[in-house]
Amino acid sequence: MVSLRLGAADFEHGASALASAAQTVATVFGRWDEQFSLYRKDSELSRVARGDIRLTDASDGLRDCYAVALNWRDRTQGVFTPHRADGVIDLSGVVKGLAIAEAGAALSTNGLANWSINAGGDVLVSGRPSDRFEAWESADSAMPTGHRVAAPAAVTDIPEWVVAIVDPFDRGDVIASVPLRHPLRAVATSGSAERGEHIWTALNSEPSPFRQVSVFAADIVTADVLATAIVAGGEATLNEMTDRFAIDVLAVLRDGQLLATPGLRRSE
Repeated sequence: MVSLRLGAADFEHGASALASAAQTVATVFGRWDEQFSLYRKDSELSRVARGDIRLTDASDGLRDCYAVALNWRDRTQGVFTPHRADGVIDLSGVVKGLAIAEAGAALSTNGLANWSINAGGDVLVSGRPSDRFEAWESADSAMPTGHRVAAPAAVTDIPEWVVAIVDPFDRGDVIASVPLRHPLRAVATSGSAERGEHIWTALNSEPSPFRQVSVFAADIVTADVLATAIVAGGEATLNEMTDRFAIDVLAVLRDGQLLATPGLRRSE
């Protein structure tokens, strides 16, 4: 599920502006889904997975996406991988982030400066939501996301987009509310709370020590990839990625303990 919110300055353009923005985002995500979804038998990536077409004969767009995934595999020392255990190429680890980034760029090109895109719990924002806030405003709690977009709970003269990180042990509660401040305007959440144990780990077949990992970064692809990598690689990967990349991380261990990078602790 994908949700789009416009800040007050852009929403004042009227219902037509919102409808146009929604159509722009829907078109971008529809195109990515048609090409890369392994749930669609007719997608180009499904045809590659079945052997109907060779990777070398695939479109430039698919091969470029695969190259992005391979680059992230190298940057994470193989912890993040675009290959399933059965050898099938699965680009879902980068596709959603790339789709969100393209949708955001399209909105900006169309003159919208203040927006928030939430795609399955991964959020990218631009600008600011409004001039002032006086109450909490959360997104649909029924959405299958790792967090909900929300406005600050108190009045503020410097409003910011804020995400509420859902408690992986109680999906009706939150464990933190974090403003998406420049330059970290993107957040992605990965783990087993929503979809069960679906992430391959590099821990000698042992399950990840993390129940949930949220990564805050300057771009959504980095946030999405590193959230998956940290879940897959455990605490060693968490330490390495936070040393090498300009990110903040909020991680929930299986016993419920929280781990937060210094940037997040300062924001509280």
